[in-house]
Amino acid sequence: MAFCMPKVLHALLHVFAESMANYICYQADNGAQVVQIFDSWATELSPVDFEEFSLPYLKYIVESVKKTHPKLPLILYASGSGGLLERLPLSGVDVISLDWTVDMAEARRRIGIDIAVQGNVDPGALFGSKDFITKRIYDTVSKAGNSKHILNLGHGVLVGTPEDNVAHFFEVAKGIRY
Repeated sequence: MAFCMPKVLHALLHVFAESMANYICYQADNGAQVVQIFDSWATELSPVDFEEFSLPYLKYIVESVKKTHPKLPLILYASGSGGLLERLPLSGVDVISLDWTVDMAEARRRIGIDIAVQGNVDPGALFGSKDFITKRIYDTVSKAGNSKHILNLGHGVLVGTPEDNVAHFFEVAKGIRY
């Protein structure tokens, strides 16, 4: 559709963006203190197609929400976004959430230090020993820099992950001081 009927796709994407903006505002009106926007298909787009078929609608969502909820932090998670890193901050979000396939130090170099980042410990690391998990956490925090970092996994907790290891992740995270 993007290549054979782009006008139709743009019309649909605009409707979706309006709906998303309205829904985020509804969430904020009902107590949400932060909202994460997921662009799960960003990885399927080339950079030029991301700029045409995703970025304008992300900007629309952010601008619409910020008109009525200027202090609501918005996080953007675009899985597999290593090829799009420089473009993600152009959306206007407050935080870029990174998956585990992106090196945090490289992401910081490419995104810059003015925008907050979230992530990006490999969820598979939680199958390792507690020492291994701790090392991965500190490696990520070190690469993220001294500020504007939310420690998190680079995706959700995987099925079968030992609960004790998830608890360990949180205990280590709570002890980190930037």
